[in-house]
Amino acid sequence: MQRAAALVRRGCGPRTPGSWGRSQSSVAAEASAVLKVRPERSRRERILTLESMNPQVKAVEYAVRGPIVLKAGEIELELQRGIKKPFTEVIRANIGDAQAMGQQPITFLRQVMALCTYPNLLDSPSFPEDAKKRARRILQACGGNSLGSYSASQGVNCIREDVAAYITRRDGGVPADPDNIYLTTGASDGISTILKILVSGGGKSRTGVMIPIPQYPLYSAVISELDAIQVNYYLDEENCWSLNVNELRRAVQEAKDHCDPKVLCIINPGNPTGQVQSRKCIEDVIHFAWEEKLFLLADEVYQDNVYSPDCRFHSFKKVLYEMGPEYSSNVELASFHSTSKGYMGECGYRGGYMEVVNLHPEIKGQLVKLLSVRLCPPVSGQAAMDIVVNPPVPGEESFEQFSREKESVLGNLAKKAKLTEDLFNQVPGIHCNPLQGAMYAFPRIFLPAKAVEAAQAHQMAPDMFYCMKLLEETGICVVPGSGFGQREGTYHFRMTILPPVEKLKTVLQKVKDFHINFLEKYA
Repeated sequence: MQRAAALVRRGCGPRTPGSWGRSQSSVAAEASAVLKVRPERSRRERILTLESMNPQVKAVEYAVRGPIVLKAGEIELELQRGIKKPFTEVIRANIGDAQAMGQQPITFLRQVMALCTYPNLLDSPSFPEDAKKRARRILQACGGNSLGSYSASQGVNCIREDVAAYITRRDGGVPADPDNIYLTTGASDGISTILKILVSGGGKSRTGVMIPIPQYPLYSAVISELDAIQVNYYLDEENCWSLNVNELRRAVQEAKDHCDPKVLCIINPGNPTGQVQSRKCIEDVIHFAWEEKLFLLADEVYQDNVYSPDCRFHSFKKVLYEMGPEYSSNVELASFHSTSKGYMGECGYRGGYMEVVNLHPEIKGQLVKLLSVRLCPPVSGQAAMDIVVNPPVPGEESFEQFSREKESVLGNLAKKAKLTEDLFNQVPGIHCNPLQGAMYAFPRIFLPAKAVEAAQAHQMAPDMFYCMKLLEETGICVVPGSGFGQREGTYHFRMTILPPVEKLKTVLQKVKDFHINFLEKYA
């Protein structure tokens, strides 16, 4: 082997063939002959295969970026290659990515981020003083006055202080302690981290995690990854996806036969269902958690996205505090927020926080230890979160423009929520509950028996079959309800309301036309 390599090296040298007395081709032939003398080894088996990999990872499913989204990517490539389709573009209505759908960033947020990223701009007259003030404060709290430095594992101190001040304002004076604030890589990172600490035991003592059905698939994915036990409780579709405490009781009692229910997850406003919980409902849930000794997780990333005039957002933290010390001093609660939703739509910054109250002091140390393993969340995301919780206030230079932009985004979303509900409910075989909040519709679709049989023949869930046909015939990518969970025998899909109004009208009309043709085909 060494001789062959030497021959090849000599054959590649800069000299002319004549200087060696034989041609480069003869040298190459000799090297090839030497290599053939050595018996060829068969390729050894891979260490990592589907059989040998972590089975918990293999069990993870995430419908929002699942098979139908992969198919959408394939179709996009085919369109780029000039392959003719009945449509000219794929409309990705599968995910709540506001800016990918054309929403413009909030000017003030991007100004502060630009200043933090390139501090030389602090001398520019093009930027308002209130943006510069915030950028300087953030940078002064960063190592070397730079976003490029690591932060403390729990997050930049002054940003945690701003988060605590924001929570106090939001909750009408209910105090928040910066030491209970943990900055995260989006809300998802905080949810995963808390669940890692909560899951323990084996057999019937394995931790059970109660999640709403329909749910955001992050929860089922993390539960699978941690090999915890998923405990489903069903939202009441007939009553606008409301949460009924009697259903929680049913779920927890049945779960006690095979696991140790320890965690109750709430999504408010709901994803994918868009319901906004009443204060009375939240009080009932907190009382139930206190009664059953459950750790509460409150996913509140859509807290700015409330559209129904009859609804308002109530934080679990505020209601817990106002229920009195018997609850506020005992019920363990982690609540989550993010830069990705609301009016901001800054998904790519991956900014978020969690507030954890009534955590055992020793567990707080374990949580910080676990967070330190990933060093810190992205400092740029932390800065983006700071701007969300510390926006311009009346009297500051940027306040009017910021307010206009925020109200415009939320006002448009409210109009699109009503438009989507109204148009879906005009289609035979589709029923859509009011979109009280968040940024999705989750309509129920009534499928003919022949469509269900056709889906089974293709080894697909019926709503996956429906959504795949919708994608292939219209270019519209939505997520089947089976990816979120649903009552047996019911079918749904989730569609974002984020496209601009005119495009949304086009999408809804295409869905209507497709649905009518689908019903006729499988009647």
